[in-house]
Order: sequence, then structure tokens, then C-alpha cells
Amino acid sequence: MSTVDLNADLGEGYGAWRMGDDEAMLGLVTSANVACGYHAGDPDIMARCFSLAKRRGVAIGAHVSFPDLAGFGRRRIPYSAAEVERLVAYQIGAAQGLARYSGHRLTYVKCHGALANVAEVEPEIALAVARATHAVDAGLTLLAIARSEQVAAAEHAGVPIAHEVFADRAYLDDGRLKPRSQKGAVIEDADWAAARALAMLQDGAIVTESGKRLPTQIDSICVHGDTPHAVEMTRRLRKALERAGYELFPFAPSEA
Repeated sequence: MSTVDLNADLGEGYGAWRMGDDEAMLGLVTSANVACGYHAGDPDIMARCFSLAKRRGVAIGAHVSFPDLAGFGRRRIPYSAAEVERLVAYQIGAAQGLARYSGHRLTYVKCHGALANVAEVEPEIALAVARATHAVDAGLTLLAIARSEQVAAAEHAGVPIAHEVFADRAYLDDGRLKPRSQKGAVIEDADWAAARALAMLQDGAIVTESGKRLPTQIDSICVHGDTPHAVEMTRRLRKALERAGYELFPFAPSEA
């Protein structure tokens, strides 16, 4: 039986403000990308999310971003590559500390929002993220956008790699994610998202908006936890994968 990981961006509230349904999503996914306080999240939310993930057998990763609470991490801030390296290391350290506090173990790192978009196409920023990951803990895996500069950077830095595709985002013909500013960038039809994700797995390729297939390894499928239909989309995607014979399992389990 083939295995695949299902991940989601979680822990994205702040203080009394809540974003998404972390508890429901943690009952569906196998890996949780938890916000580290820069685009969302705080110590209480992080600890609660890590504790619940531990109880549910869900692997956890640091979801690192530009420091942009007001913009939810979706605005590029003009940091140098060296500054990015340090701010990523800072967030990983915070996530590791609260994971241990919660009785869980951090096993991977994933970029969020604008930082992910920049690292997708700019080698120096991608390498800064990979270097920070390796420096803090060489055993951490980098969850990288498939066919992006993040993959090459991880290989260069000697960081373990997991290749990620998105169930709820459209792709351009060059393999890049369609910018959120463009119509159709976010897929809201749960059945279509599930069918397309399954097609990507079966074809071993990114399926672009025009129907083009771009070959890639696929280790994990992402559903964004902050969308209104995230829980239903994730539920339908999981059922579709299981019906097709896939076993859902973390790409970087906490228990090696």
C-alpha cells in the first residue's frame, strides 16, 4: 500500500482571536504546520496545538514566516538573506521549546505565506531557510514546495526534504503557485480539490490550471486550515485518498 502525508497550517489564532478549527483538523491530518508567533500564534496556542497533536498522533512542524501579524505573513518584508536565516532560526527554536514543554517533538520546518512565495523562486532566500533549519537541528526535514528553489536549497544544505503539493491552490504552467491576487488561485470546491490531488499522486506530477503535468515526487498534500471550508475539504480529501488505497502517514513522524 502506498503512503502519503496530509498536512495543514494550524495554530493560526492570536490571543483571544481564533482562526480555523484546529481540533477538527487535527483529527484529519497527519502533520500540523504550527505558526510560531510571527504571522500568527502565541505560546498558549502553540502549546495547546502541540499537546493535542501529540494525543492524536499527528507530527508537528514549525511554520515560519516574516514577522507580519497585521498582514498574516502574506506581505514581503525586505529582509536580507542573513536576516531571514536568523529569524527562521529564532522561530524554530521557539517551536522546539514549546513542543518539548508539551511532550511532543518537532520534526520539520515549512515556510508560510510571503516567505514561502519568495523562497519558492529566489535561491538565496531558499538557502537561508535551509541553512537555518540545518543549524538549529540537522535532523529536521524541510517541507518544500515541489519543483521549487526550496528543494535545491535543501539538497545543497544537506537538509532532509519532503516534497509538497497543494490541494487547494492552483498552479501555473511553470509549476509555480498562482498568486492569491489572481482569480481562481484558491480552490474552494472540495470535490474538485480532492480529485485533482488524487490525480497528482497517481500521475506523479503537478497538475496545472491548464491541465499540464509536471513530474515531481510527492510526499505530502497541504490543505490550508484558515479557509471557511477547510475541515470539509480535508475530510473529503482524506476519504478520497483512503478509497484509492493510500495509507495516511506522516512524512516525518515524531517516533523514528
